[in-house]
Amino acid sequence: MSFMSPGQVVWFEISTTDPETVTGFYGPLLGWSFEVDPDSSVDGRTYTRILAPGAPWPMGAIQQGDTDDEVVNLSILSTDVHTDVDRLTALGATVVVPATRVADVTVFARLTDPHGNLFSLFSRSTSQRFEERIAGTQEYIQQAAFTPKPGSMGWFEIGTTDPKTTTDFYTAAFGWRFEKDESAGGKPYFNIFSPGAQWPSGGLWDHSGNSTEGAGADYVMPCFLATDVAATTETARQRGARVELGPDSNPDGTGYARLTDPHGRRFGLFSPPTQSAGA
Repeated sequence: MSFMSPGQVVWFEISTTDPETVTGFYGPLLGWSFEVDPDSSVDGRTYTRILAPGAPWPMGAIQQGDTDDEVVNLSILSTDVHTDVDRLTALGATVVVPATRVADVTVFARLTDPHGNLFSLFSRSTSQRFEERIAGTQEYIQQAAFTPKPGSMGWFEIGTTDPKTTTDFYTAAFGWRFEKDESAGGKPYFNIFSPGAQWPSGGLWDHSGNSTEGAGADYVMPCFLATDVAATTETARQRGARVELGPDSNPDGTGYARLTDPHGRRFGLFSPPTQSAGA
């Protein structure tokens, strides 16, 4: 399976009216750097690429908008955005932005799932100028997909009060597979596998039991690798974030926390077992 296969979450976008508030919060917190994308910056609104520390290729972007929507969404690779929009609408998705071409960069669309969670579809560019850059950083991209570096998006999480509707939708939409995570210490947590994947790339937290750790929460969020989840959570809190859950850890040592940034956008922090075991 390719690390850039259809149905995979491979990008995220932060929408805001004020990009400087985003760079000012996440840059110092996670070590991100930023570069404006001239191809995707249109009508006076900037599209700013987000790079993890030391990364030669972006993992996400800041989309400057002219509305008050301060949101974050995951982007999923599609081979045919127009066809997928029609197919997903029939499955219960709602179109927010119809399939739209951005020069020779991509075709994208924004939708919400049956519970109103925002996500995007996008197609990979076939432009030679992008292929050359991708080829030059291919080894890094492949390594980052399986062994993410601190500050990078290495996981995503869905929280749901209706696991059947949620899993039915994403299974039909993208071929995702859900398996109970036996290392989660009895929590109702399920690993998410994209089509053909040997290892999970995300997780689903079943909040239907109304536990205090997530009662009533329906969301889809990116999760970023932190070398010290507790310290990074405290730094985020001091910088205006709200801590919803954690910091905590599973019996296998996996550390995690769920937060909202100063504008209410939800994100997660995690550290793998090898970094947090024995904590």
